[in-house]
Formats: sequence, C-alpha cells, structure tokens
Amino acid sequence: MTAALRRIGAQNLSLLGALIAVLALFGYLNPDYLSWSNVRVIGNTVTLAGLLAVAQTAVIICGGIDISVGSQVGLAAIVSAMTFAETGDGLANGSAVAAIAVAIVVGAACGVINGVIIVYGRVNAIIATLAMLAAYKGVAQLLSGGQAVGYLQGDDLFIFIVRGSVVGIPTMVWIMLAIALAVHVLLKMTDIGRNIYALGGNATAARLAGININKYLIAVYAMVGMVAAITGIILAARSGSAHPTAGSEGLELKAITAAFLGGCAIAGGRGGIGGTLLAVLLLGALENGLTVEGVNPFWQNVAQGALLVAAVVIQQRRTGDRAVGLPS
Repeated sequence: MTAALRRIGAQNLSLLGALIAVLALFGYLNPDYLSWSNVRVIGNTVTLAGLLAVAQTAVIICGGIDISVGSQVGLAAIVSAMTFAETGDGLANGSAVAAIAVAIVVGAACGVINGVIIVYGRVNAIIATLAMLAAYKGVAQLLSGGQAVGYLQGDDLFIFIVRGSVVGIPTMVWIMLAIALAVHVLLKMTDIGRNIYALGGNATAARLAGININKYLIAVYAMVGMVAAITGIILAARSGSAHPTAGSEGLELKAITAAFLGGCAIAGGRGGIGGTLLAVLLLGALENGLTVEGVNPFWQNVAQGALLVAAVVIQQRRTGDRAVGLPS
C-alpha cells in the first residue's frame, strides 16, 4: 500500500482529495450536481482546456512555456472553417477531413515558428510566445476579416466529434483522453520522454550528454501547435462557426493553471499528465459547481488566478527556490 501511494505521489493524492471534497460539497448543496447529465457537461467543458493543458505540460517539463496557444486555437479554427467552406460546392458540405488536416498542419507550423524564435532567436519563451499570441490572433483576424466563419451544417464527422458518444462518454472526452495517454506514454516510457525531462532538469547537462536541445524544443512546440489545432477544430465544430478570438478568451490561462496545479515545476524537469488531468477535473468541477450555485462568473476568474498563484507558490516551496524577496 505504501509503495502504491508513493507511486501515485503526494501531489496527485492532494489533488484527488481536493476533487472529492469539491464534488461532495456541491453534491450536498445541489443533488443534481452529481447527476450523469451534469457529469457529462463537466466532461465536455474541461475538454478544450484539458487538451491544451496536456500539451502545456510537455512544454513546461522541457523548460519552456507557450502563452500563444489560445491564439493558435483561434487561427486553427478559422483555417479549418475556411477550408471546410472552400471544399464544398455551396449546396453540400465540404470535406471535414481536409479541414482537419489543413488545421493540424497550420498548428504544427505555428509551433515550429515559436520553437525557431526561441531557439535561434535566443528569445525568452514567455516573451516569444506572448508576442506570437498577438501575431496569430492578428493573422486569424486578417484571414476572416475579423468576422466569424460559419461551417456548413450537417456534417456527420463534426456532429460525431461534438455530439457523439462511445459507451456513454462524449467523443470529445475520448479525444482528450487518447491524446493525454499518447503524451503520457511518450514522456514516461520512451527515451524521447526521458530526454525531455533531462532537458528541463538541466539543459547544460543534457547538451553534454549529447541531446540535441534545439531539435527537441522545436519538436515539442510543434506538438503543442498540433494539439492547439485539434482544440480549435473541436471548438469551431461545437459552436458551428469559428471566430478569430474564440480561443484566446482565457483558455491559455486555464491550461497553464492546470499544468502548474498538476505538479509541473516552473523551471521544468518535473510534472506529469496524471496530475494535470486531475487539476483539469478539479478546475472544471469547481467552475461548474459555482455556475450551478449561481455565483457571479467574475468570481470564477478570481478563483482561477488565486489557484495559479497557489500552485506556483507550492512548487517554489517544494523545490526550495526563491526567485524574489528576502530570505525568511
């Protein structure tokens, strides 16, 4: 039992305990909160932030961060919607497969651009991706004229993605779980994953060990872009249209909060997908509970910001780092 608990980790156990407490509290306040229909709502709600949080976890582990993911989501949504419309004949639906493929290629390209700027431009990851947050949003606005781009209605693939289910679980949730499992296997069970952890833990030692740091950083940012594109596709399919700023309305903050709350160290080298998913569920359950209880949504933003600060403080205390302030 002790070995099993140690394997799960104190961080994940504390998140699991907090999740159970939130579920119990709101379930007590409102019996409908724990109904299967509301659980499905929570699952659908956390999908978008969950996908981005999984990708954000990988990039934080290797010592980086990507603030531009929200704008990448909006750009990918616009590109997928425009491709879908262009491949139609005006009467029938366009090609959903082409729309998805083009959006993923664009997402990967955005990630590569971020990686190249950081690696070869020697720009801090926060500054580089903050700049690209504005740039990708601008590109999406230029492509769409600042207007929403509508999908033609009735496409079976998009309907299945956003409204379908497998064994009672929404398809969107399965997509998130599949990507999360793939990234988990990559990080924990492959040499690539071990090199990513090594890169975040000590970049100098990783370079001396023969790890191609530049290649790994660019590849990880490309993966983040691809996941952001998938998120944009789901977002556009769910709403029936794509808006250039749809993804940059707080999704990146939720993803970063979940990654740090899930155990990622701000300096890199530590974290895991399991903790991130628990943090995503905790944030989703809390947000849904506050909504069900009619709490002003502005307080949800306050709670989210407070959780991000708390997560970073906890990580700093655990590692013993003190970047600012006087010794205590």
